Amino acid sequence: MILLLLGVGLGLSSVSPWSSEGVTGKTLGISTIAWLTITQLAASGMGGYLAGRLRHRWASVHADEVYFRDTAHGFLAWSVATLVTASMLTAAVGSIVSGGAKAGGAIIGGTSVGAMAAAPTAASSASAAGTSDNYFVDSLFRSTGSPQGSAATGAPAGGPAPTDEVARIFAHAAGSDALGADDTRYVGQLVSERTGLNQQDAEKRVTDAYARMQAKAAEAKATADKARKAAAAASLWGFIALLVGAFIASVLGVVGGRHRDRF
Repeated sequence: MILLLLGVGLGLSSVSPWSSEGVTGKTLGISTIAWLTITQLAASGMGGYLAGRLRHRWASVHADEVYFRDTAHGFLAWSVATLVTASMLTAAVGSIVSGGAKAGGAIIGGTSVGAMAAAPTAASSASAAGTSDNYFVDSLFRSTGSPQGSAATGAPAGGPAPTDEVARIFAHAAGSDALGADDTRYVGQLVSERTGLNQQDAEKRVTDAYARMQAKAAEAKATADKARKAAAAASLWGFIALLVGAFIASVLGVVGGRHRDRF
């Protein structure tokens, strides 16, 4: 625990919220892995050696049995220490995992285009994620300041915008690089009627808004995938560090037993 606290202090002192300062994420990850391994080597090695060295000596036991018992005592010292540490950190780890799950859910919900297809009655209880996606739909109907409506339809500009319908169209096309020609034309007509834009400019606004929404979703997915890979790497290297600790504790348990018998 002392070594882990020291590692946390050194890690926090080396990072910075500014992108141009402090160590990079890759350097911090490698340093963390190295420090965890060193911690396992030092703490588990000391525990294994003391378990072997302080174990009661049996003069009448065969040498192979002594070797086995010293190895087992070193391994058990590592096991007990690991279990105690895990029990102490359960609450902290649970809080971290819970926070990560909530953050991941917020990311997924924030980038899910399907969230925009909620019924009007559920709009009042929409999450911040849905609000973020609806931003792109609402931006379609921003007026350009034209005095009267669309020249093509004669409909008055302004008025309530059919954002729910457009959201459903965008949700249906989610995952595609672009809206279908029919959907683009139809949504362009709706935008043109309420903003005063001509049909061509309205369709361009529609395609641009949809492209921005898709780019945001792709960026969020890439961030989530990066976090997943980092978590997987941390778990695998943590597993290796624990194996190193178990091995060194067993070996130094034998070393401690030999020193016990020698002196």
